[in-house]
Amino acid sequence: MIKVNTKDFEWEEGLTVQRLLDKKKYTFTKIIVKINGNIINKEDYDSTIINDGDDVKVIHLLAGG
Repeated sequence: MIKVNTKDFEWEEGLTVQRLLDKKKYTFTKIIVKINGNIINKEDYDSTIINDGDDVKVIHLLAGG
């Protein structure tokens, strides 16, 4: 089990950041992903593995005006 924005989410072996975003249907263009407090670079989403017990934060950036 992992936490995604403080909610429990079923973990699966080999789960990458990109796969998680796809499963959660996060399609925003401006997203920041943090795992256990560490920011993950967008170019690393496909290769960064999320481990069982990790705390993931997905933050959608909004433009203001």
